[in-house]
Amino acid sequence: QVQLAESGGGLVQPGGSLRLSCTASLGFFPTTVMAWHRQAPGKERELVASLTAGGSTNYADSVQGRFTISRDRSGKNLFLQMNSLRLEDTAVYYCSAHSGAVVRWGQGTQVTVSS
Repeated sequence: QVQLAESGGGLVQPGGSLRLSCTASLGFFPTTVMAWHRQAPGKERELVASLTAGGSTNYADSVQGRFTISRDRSGKNLFLQMNSLRLEDTAVYYCSAHSGAVVRWGQGTQVTVSS
């Protein structure tokens, strides 16, 4: 029983901020990496940010300096703080948990940046 659920998406003005959350119920699933991905209209799904069990982070060039990935102490909640949002950040955002070659996905949450 492995479940991921995103929340926190919505409509925001350019330059605004949103904080996405991903609640994980992973059970027996040794997770080495958790990540945020997004899929914009007409585009392929892309990696936005990743976080290893050891705390190392990686960011797409397009969000570097604007987005921050983090987790809480329990390990059950993953966050994506998004600042200085741009129109091109509009997408469905998904969280994922990785254990070796096995990946679990959340259902996605819509982020719309618009005036």
